[in-house]
This record gives sequence, structure tokens and C-alpha cells, in this order.
Amino acid sequence: MEEKPVSTEQIMHQGQMLAVVIRGGHLAPGVHFFTPDDNPLQVGRQMRPKGAVIAPHAHCEVKTGRTGFLQEVLHIQQGRLKTIFYTNEGQHLTERVLEAGDTILLIRGGHGFEALDDVRMLEIKMGPYDPASKKNINIKEIPP
Repeated sequence: MEEKPVSTEQIMHQGQMLAVVIRGGHLAPGVHFFTPDDNPLQVGRQMRPKGAVIAPHAHCEVKTGRTGFLQEVLHIQQGRLKTIFYTNEGQHLTERVLEAGDTILLIRGGHGFEALDDVRMLEIKMGPYDPASKKNINIKEIPP
């Protein structure tokens, strides 16, 4: 059985990108970025053959602007995770089910999760997280 290719989906609301879902699948050789070039958090995957060499290098210091909001990446390693998207005011927008091998970049807006199975995931976010900082907004879902 042939594996399906990697696909992406942008979750949008009122012209703003809320998230990028990167579905697991076959990746062609090379470097592939799934986020827009102007997004401060870049997410990509690499497929390199055995013996490939990446020349030693260092990254230059770059002054980056603050986005005004924090972003995070979740990579589902095992199980299924329902991701529910909301406006900051609590209006339910849409839902997506992520499966093992899928990755999501959460850019802005509200979101919640429900583990549909035992879930193991990797989380990468702008940090460090300080619970006293009030950087998270608890939202209440608005009834439909």
C-alpha cells in the first residue's frame, strides 16, 4: 500500500490564519517548510538520504520583532487529538482531528483539545511559559 503525500491545511477566520495543520505522510527528499515566510515561527520537515551531509554552520544573531501573541507547535506521536478552534471571545469556529504523524502550528485565536485516544505529543512553543504572566486567556465557549 502506497503512503499518501504530506498535505497542509490553513485554518482561517476573518482573513487571519489561526493554524496550519500538517498531515503525516510521505515526504519527498529535501527541505520543506509549511509556514508562510513571514510567520515568526517556521515549521518544516526534512527528508535526507543515508550519508547526506549538512555542512557545519552557525546561525547569525537576528533581531526579530515580537508578534504580540505566542505560538506553539504540537506533533502527534500516538493517538488522536481533537482540536477545537474558537475566537478569543469563545465563539466555536471549527474542529479538526489530528492523528499520529500530524503536526499543527497554533498561531492565534482560541483553541481547546480532547484526547480521543491515549495521546503522546511533542510540544514546541515560544517560551518559557510563566503561569503568573497572564499570557493565556481562559475563554468560555459561547453556546450556539
